Amino acid sequence: MNAPVVNAPVKTGRALRLHPSDNLIVAVDQLEPGALAEGFPAVERVPRGHKMATEAIPEGAPVRKFGQIIGFATKPIAPGEWVHEHNCGMSGVHGDFGRDYRFAAEARDEAILPLAERATFEGYRRANGRVGTRNYIGILTSVNCSASVAKFMAQEIERSGILDDYPNVDGVIPLVHGGGCALDVKGEGYEVLKRTQWGYATNPNMAGVVMVGLGCEGFQIGRWKDAYGVSESDMFRTMTIQEVGGTKKTVMAGVSAIRDMLPIANRARRETVPASEIVLALQCGGSDGYSGITANTALGAAVDILVRHGGTAILSETPEIYGAEHLLTARARNREVGEQLVDCIRWWEEYTERNRMEMNNNPSPGNKLGGLTTILEKSLGAAAKGGTTTLNAVYRYAEPVTAKGFVYMDTPGYDPVAATGQVAGGANILCFTTGRGSAYGCKPTPSIKLATNTAMYRHMIDDMDINCGDVIEGVSIEDKGREIFETVLRVASGERSKSEELGYGDAEFVPWQIGATM
Repeated sequence: MNAPVVNAPVKTGRALRLHPSDNLIVAVDQLEPGALAEGFPAVERVPRGHKMATEAIPEGAPVRKFGQIIGFATKPIAPGEWVHEHNCGMSGVHGDFGRDYRFAAEARDEAILPLAERATFEGYRRANGRVGTRNYIGILTSVNCSASVAKFMAQEIERSGILDDYPNVDGVIPLVHGGGCALDVKGEGYEVLKRTQWGYATNPNMAGVVMVGLGCEGFQIGRWKDAYGVSESDMFRTMTIQEVGGTKKTVMAGVSAIRDMLPIANRARRETVPASEIVLALQCGGSDGYSGITANTALGAAVDILVRHGGTAILSETPEIYGAEHLLTARARNREVGEQLVDCIRWWEEYTERNRMEMNNNPSPGNKLGGLTTILEKSLGAAAKGGTTTLNAVYRYAEPVTAKGFVYMDTPGYDPVAATGQVAGGANILCFTTGRGSAYGCKPTPSIKLATNTAMYRHMIDDMDINCGDVIEGVSIEDKGREIFETVLRVASGERSKSEELGYGDAEFVPWQIGATM
């Protein structure tokens, strides 16, 4: 007698529909063929964090996520199929589409809390009124030719053990780079380096600065000092290897200058200051399919809280808001601010074209493995870091950020370069979201790492500060935003982030090099 046929139970998998107009869902769990997700059967394997079509998408038709176009079908896509770079892209006649910038259409006056009601943190109030979250002495270099000498100075200080006598000093950091010569001293590249160096020298997380050069380089320290009207002082010293008399003598002179600065820097004491003194840099790297759903959106909620408390947040990475800039121009305070952002986009289009590149050179291989298909999809998620408040100002790379609230700085998408510009602009703390697990830290500005998914958070627990993957499990964006905001205040008050505990930051000073190396 034949055994009765028993139908196997239908497998189910978790997925998210992010907007009613989307023609896809995002897989929370890996979907195997036949699995039902949101009532739709998968016809092939769909990796975790990737997309599955929920309706037929004809060739050339828009593919929608977040209620926005993220690309176009490069061949017909059937319901239940995996949607990725093999069938979705930006090339061809359908790949370019107009965006309505709606300048200032959504601008509003933000409700800022009275001073007495604002959150506070413990920071270093500097003589010029700005507030630091850390207390470093920095060794800046005018040119790569003086990089080793700067490192030798820092190593000698570290080796001596003298820092143990100055507990209020966070450390001595050599901020070296690969440029400074063989550049047009009247060109854009020089101006960017000049602003970046000055921004680091005056960042409120710096107690003192020694700047060391070679002597014959294009980036002359004397010219730089004249440009900003500064002179030598107890906490600002400059020297060149050729003038002092070689490597050993310059190292000794630099160490002597730092030894003189240490007791002065150690006098700094933290005091209670309002959260309006926070200047928060926003970064994302190693993004995945969850980035725009969990960590970036939650960071945006934290930004909204910070703005309400009178603080400042800097969104950047222009190549990674490309295709989503219309969401920001609609929030611009006025048309002028919106047009400044569009001008940045146009500059990048021309910049990439003359270098035989294209703006859709993103996402990276890691991004694609994580579920991101086009730069439009990546940008929509990246822009979410900026929250929902009015865009008050747009800055060039490394320009001093003076406006309060939500602002934008034009930078490359490459994280160390972008963050360097933000720190030069005055950022005294940084939040960095990641889905693949970017290993990054920053000095003199502490970096807080936000994981987009629980699996990566657990796998890289020594690097990640906050798990935003629990948003998928039901934690609200508002609650996660509050957690991020409170963590920012604690780290600003001196709590060490994971990247600080690991010692990151000495190699992450990477100024943007524009133009030809001569």
